[in-house]
Amino acid sequence: ARQIRFVAIAPSHAESARLSRSCPMVYPLAPAAGRFDGPCHYFPIRVHYEDTDLSGIVYHANYLKYAERARSEILRQLGIDQRGAVETGEGAYAVAEANIRFVAPARLDDALIVETRTAELRAASVRMAQRILRDDAVVAEVAIRVGFLSPDGRPKRQPQAWRDAFEHFAAKGP
Repeated sequence: ARQIRFVAIAPSHAESARLSRSCPMVYPLAPAAGRFDGPCHYFPIRVHYEDTDLSGIVYHANYLKYAERARSEILRQLGIDQRGAVETGEGAYAVAEANIRFVAPARLDDALIVETRTAELRAASVRMAQRILRDDAVVAEVAIRVGFLSPDGRPKRQPQAWRDAFEHFAAKGP
């Protein structure tokens, strides 16, 4: 049997300089953040090859990843500093419940939108209703409850500023 061997070849200094001149970086280049429209947040996702299984359909766990990315962007846009809360020992959100309903398969190269609404806000948790859409068709529905936890893993009241941000989002958007 014939074996193929792959060898990584680093470009020379001259080649690297040529490549950097031919592709100048355009700033600012920011990741997708989505946008608010009233009490809904819309986050775009493109289905990549790595998201699919052998049949070319999005692997079921990836729908939860899409929903998580959208929720993370919502927090960032609401001014909620998750990283800072963890680093200062204040606490962190953790998924307490997740329910997903698959409606239609998403496939390679599909342009999807994750629509998110606040369904219920409590002292230590938030329920969010999410729909993953392709054009106007629902692909999946996700119901999530995240709880705010202290560093020792016990439920804890969310910071008041975070609750206020969610209340404003739920009512009419930021």
